[in-house]
Amino acid sequence: MAKIHVSTTINGDAVEFLCEPEETLLDVLRDGLGLTGSKEGCSSGDCGACSVLLDGRLVCACLVMGAELGGCEVETIEAMAHGDVLHPLQSKFIEHAALQCGVCTPGILVAAKALLDKNPDPSETEVRYWLAGNLCRCTGYDKIVRAVLDAAADMRGS
Repeated sequence: MAKIHVSTTINGDAVEFLCEPEETLLDVLRDGLGLTGSKEGCSSGDCGACSVLLDGRLVCACLVMGAELGGCEVETIEAMAHGDVLHPLQSKFIEHAALQCGVCTPGILVAAKALLDKNPDPSETEVRYWLAGNLCRCTGYDKIVRAVLDAAADMRGS
């Protein structure tokens, strides 16, 4: 089967690529474009390790076909930091020791950013609900939730 030509925007940059019809967005990002921040955890949309923003909506990259991206905007974990300047969420994850092995961390950070973009002042319950689709096998979620709440407060200037 012939490869499909796709023109899209990834992390603010216009990108063109060829992909097989069965390639997922995760495959395209990691294998085709070298953006390895999004992780493959389950390949079934159950763990959230591959979470990205697609046209501003939080999705699992393992469930989206690369061929569907024409004209879309994709934002990955690679877009969070600006050079050596970390996003407040990234800084707070380090400060609160809210990560261990790191497989889930990119997806959780992208999901947390999506939450704070929609609601800059979430409650603890809202953070826990929003991050429920992201599984962490190494930590409890308390440090993660505290880091998100602390980042939200800093971002609001509280």
